[in-house]
Amino acid sequence: MKKTTFPLSRVAEIKISYSPKFKACERAKVCTSQEVYQILLQNWDFGLLQLQEQFKIILLNRNNAVLGICEISRGGMSDCLVDAKLIFSVALKAGASAIVLAHNHPSGNLVASSADLQMTKKICEGGMLLDITVFDHLIISGHGYLSLADEQLM
Repeated sequence: MKKTTFPLSRVAEIKISYSPKFKACERAKVCTSQEVYQILLQNWDFGLLQLQEQFKIILLNRNNAVLGICEISRGGMSDCLVDAKLIFSVALKAGASAIVLAHNHPSGNLVASSADLQMTKKICEGGMLLDITVFDHLIISGHGYLSLADEQLM
């Protein structure tokens, strides 16, 4: 068999970047699920809140200051696919110490499904391996929210 060699230029360059918009002293700080919910509402497309399921994460530093919000997935009216690898790649890129998971239920139903609970458990376990704490998982709607941490569901 003939050995083929490729030039070294055929290797992809990987760049990692994170560009914060605010100085550390200007970042919002969260301590409660209510504060997280308010930040999510301010940064969610309200038209999609009642139409299409979205999954987002809030990235936090060690002081619970918000580093940013990232949309991880957008699905249909009743579900969306969430990839844990994408969640943690974003968290690592931002240098986050903790994250809060969030998704909406367009129906307005604020009850966690078994799939919601299973996915939350999987992400929490992944976070432990990477030393990234998953503080909470909020299910939101235009009229309220469910905090899995507040309800001892995680």
